[in-house]
Amino acid sequence: MKRVVTCFLFIYILLSGQGVQAESTISYKIEMLNWKEVNQLLPKYTKFTVMDLETGKRFKVQRRAGSHHADVQPLTSKDTKVMKRIYGGKWSWKRRAIIVIHKDQWIAGSMHGMPHGAGALANNFPGHFCIHFYGSTTHRTNSMDLSHMLMVLKASGKLNQYLGKANPYEVINAYVAGLKQQDARITSQASLQEIKWKPILAVIENIRISRMEFLPAEDLTNEISLDVPIDVDWYIKDRGRQSFRGDIHLIRFSPMDAWKVDSQDFLKENNLK
Repeated sequence: MKRVVTCFLFIYILLSGQGVQAESTISYKIEMLNWKEVNQLLPKYTKFTVMDLETGKRFKVQRRAGSHHADVQPLTSKDTKVMKRIYGGKWSWKRRAIIVIHKDQWIAGSMHGMPHGAGALANNFPGHFCIHFYGSTTHRTNSMDLSHMLMVLKASGKLNQYLGKANPYEVINAYVAGLKQQDARITSQASLQEIKWKPILAVIENIRISRMEFLPAEDLTNEISLDVPIDVDWYIKDRGRQSFRGDIHLIRFSPMDAWKVDSQDFLKENNLK
């Protein structure tokens, strides 16, 4: 099913997750197409353009394989250089929101930046990387990777809509995924407070939830405040591994409003603020 965002708008491309923004005026239609549609639209050996949402940088790729998502390679060495610059000069598994441009279609997607597996093009790229679309899955699961899903929603302009309807546990998962992917847009939209995310995200090398206690959804209908017991494992730059065992506090201003994470409290308890 097509999910389309059609508009004439200003793209505000965040620079390094800060409040500084570069403005680019583009008239276009972004489609959040299901993977089954994209799989037919971009068959094996199709060439298309990838645009990184945050930086606006573009490079060309070719799809080479992939049945659950698209396995692609930069088309030339020049394209490889552009992709590496997008990742700050260092290959990474971090997900990034992208727009796939093919002919007259702009499609919301998500990529990671780590060469792996086999490669066949003379492009100075040691392998291939993966691009995910709405509904695509990893090789090891039959479900969509949460971080890729959030990036697709971000690229399509539907992230805020998703978080506005999410239950507290979905908000926490999205918030932690934003920390893991070092994505200020995701963390800020799930956060109660405005935070200067750049210095915080820069030191978070990895994070995962090892335990989270759930209450039945029907018990939360009229709640406007909630403490969720959670165990989190961090990898912090220059500190190594550290663990958090405690509560994440969430607030909403009415039963109709979106749940938000109390970032001030959570970051302070983890010595990140």
